[in-house]
Amino acid sequence: MMIKNILSGIQAYFGSLSLISKLNLWKYFAVPMLISLITAIAIFTSAYGLSDNVGRFISKIWVWDWGKEAFTTISTVIGGLVIIVIGLILFKHIIMALSAPFMSPVSEKIEAHLTGNAPHSNRNTSFLQQLWRGIRVNGRNLIMELLISIPLLLLKFIPVVNILSSILLFTVQAYYAGFGNMDYTLERHFKYDESTVFVRKNRGLAIGNGTVFILLLLIPFIGVILVLPLSVTAATTKTVEALHHKKDLANA
Repeated sequence: MMIKNILSGIQAYFGSLSLISKLNLWKYFAVPMLISLITAIAIFTSAYGLSDNVGRFISKIWVWDWGKEAFTTISTVIGGLVIIVIGLILFKHIIMALSAPFMSPVSEKIEAHLTGNAPHSNRNTSFLQQLWRGIRVNGRNLIMELLISIPLLLLKFIPVVNILSSILLFTVQAYYAGFGNMDYTLERHFKYDESTVFVRKNRGLAIGNGTVFILLLLIPFIGVILVLPLSVTAATTKTVEALHHKKDLANA
């Protein structure tokens, strides 16, 4: 079931571009795309400058002369990786939090199109309330993700184990990216705590959505620009589907 949901979350991206164009949603993405671009430039410029410093700091752990040069080289690589991972974590949570007031209406229009119902919010929220919800959700996810990711980064020093830690690290990143994208829809249906439970039960969809989210960021410039439009559209279609499945089970 988990694998099926992950693949389903990934597959949802294939129809995202056409759905955005069909519903004329590009205008809603102007500000979020600008937020993404500015945030990416700020974070990754800082990350580039910090990677060597982190590497040198880590290398001080090795107090012996033998193997010092090799450990310093490894430390520089790992230092760069640490900065990249933390940069990605900060980037996605910042843009998802600040874009919440712009993404919620987009999600609502997509849900209305998929269900055939007129656009309306089950929970009437203002711009500031949506922004606060985005900050709260992504702030909580940021803390949780860092608490999980930092120990996984430390495992990079252990041969063989570092392969498993890389897979787990990517999965954690994907899960929390998908979580943020799904919450733009869940905001209209659930309170904060209820949304957390819903995403946990549908973690496969979150991981699938977040997997493409992370991979898009690896595409220079274009990925940063398109990551929110595509990921939010894909997440909305699958979240609405999951919500209706849940409702059908409750009525059965």
